[in-house]
Amino acid sequence: MLESFIDDKSQQLIYFVSRFFRGQLPHRELHLFVWDTLEEWAQLKISQQIPATFREQVFWHVLYQLEFWSEQDLRHDRMLRRQLQHCLGYLRGKTRLPHDCVGIRP
Repeated sequence: MLESFIDDKSQQLIYFVSRFFRGQLPHRELHLFVWDTLEEWAQLKISQQIPATFREQVFWHVLYQLEFWSEQDLRHDRMLRRQLQHCLGYLRGKTRLPHDCVGIRP
């Protein structure tokens, strides 16, 4: 159940962030996706005893970054966008594990 959730939501996250970065998705839609994901997560009742995989850690890191940074930063900060793109590449299975993208479960 946990792995399935992270896999499914990672694909959705990649889709939403990629569209946002291309200017095809309003920031509010990205924000709603994050909060919908958090609501779905809360319903799963996953034990905190189960260790998070690297993939899950990167997933939570990206979600946190999307809420932490302003719309302007997400659109215009090249370093931030590059870091998030690297994380998305990892979630796609296309890049190596980013060293500075470690998120924790909510």
